[in-house]
Amino acid sequence: MSTVSETITVQSTPVLTLYPQTSAVPKEETENYKYAHLLPTFSSVKYPPLEPFDHVDPGQRALSHPDPRSFLKNASNVIEVQPVLGTEIEGLKLTQLSNNERDQLALFVAQRGLVVFRDQQDFIDKGVDYYREWGSHFGRLHIHPTSGHPEGAPEIHLVYRDANHTFNFEYDDSITSTVWHSDVSYELQPPGLTTFFLLAQPTTGGDTLFTSQVSALRRLSPQFVAFLRTLKAVHSGIEQADFSRSGKRGGTVRREPVEHVHPVVRKHPVTGEEALYVNKQFTRRILGLKREESEAILSFLYNHIAKGGDSQARVKWRPNTVVLWDNRITAHSAIIDYGESKERRHGARITPQAERPIPALNDLQL
Repeated sequence: MSTVSETITVQSTPVLTLYPQTSAVPKEETENYKYAHLLPTFSSVKYPPLEPFDHVDPGQRALSHPDPRSFLKNASNVIEVQPVLGTEIEGLKLTQLSNNERDQLALFVAQRGLVVFRDQQDFIDKGVDYYREWGSHFGRLHIHPTSGHPEGAPEIHLVYRDANHTFNFEYDDSITSTVWHSDVSYELQPPGLTTFFLLAQPTTGGDTLFTSQVSALRRLSPQFVAFLRTLKAVHSGIEQADFSRSGKRGGTVRREPVEHVHPVVRKHPVTGEEALYVNKQFTRRILGLKREESEAILSFLYNHIAKGGDSQARVKWRPNTVVLWDNRITAHSAIIDYGESKERRHGARITPQAERPIPALNDLQL
């Protein structure tokens, strides 16, 4: 079991010893499936610890543009999903954006938290080399330590569930499938702008919930926020690794789990907005407080996040939808409510890492 540390490293390449890929879904079950080449595979390849890197946020470059939202000029429809979170865009092709427009998109996602693009089949059908190129514009690509990925493309994180298999992070003994989280927040440099799309989806259900951690923080009293700014919390990947070691989700741990300390309130490097940065899936305890004090505060914050419908948005998936969100200022949860239908839900995530979380309190030492 790893311990809390102040530094860690981010892998760029795996160790040289490679092992055969293990297909998670038998080929005979997906013979006529268009995206069978993107099904999850698992191997015994082992990765070294992650190494720190300097992250330059592309949204920062867009701040100097005379019209940072000019990339929207060809959109046929731009709709706010919810006042504080989310915008849905139609008529704009992500594959046609220039690098300058991608920078503008990064800024827009940082400002809105969540952006939904419809009718993006050309993006989805571009394949893994394009996914890598797309994601690398926004940061260094994260390789997940336990999840499945397409054969030969460990940078693409997959979620998958059908009538006979599940590779989601879910518990059979829970009364709900809702698990609010910020992706791999246990890393020293967690993700920033994240891209996700479904390759297959159930006829109904399988939505994704999002919540604005900026809005959630703003709804708290100034006195309480001032106190939260002084706190830092441990985020841990140990439970997720143990879940896989138990034989679930593919049963693979390719990189040993880590724990890192992050501020409870972080500041976005581009917008300057402050956001809560705790989540029930990965945050374990607040440092410097006694156990009961830490549990009371975290329990309050988790309940506040979960119950804050006025800070939440729900994405209803349609074929060829691509969703982008800023992992630094939002949390999300998949809704696994389609099990009885036995239908397939197959999603791919492109996950660039960003900076080490910046404390909202300038002199907070991590």
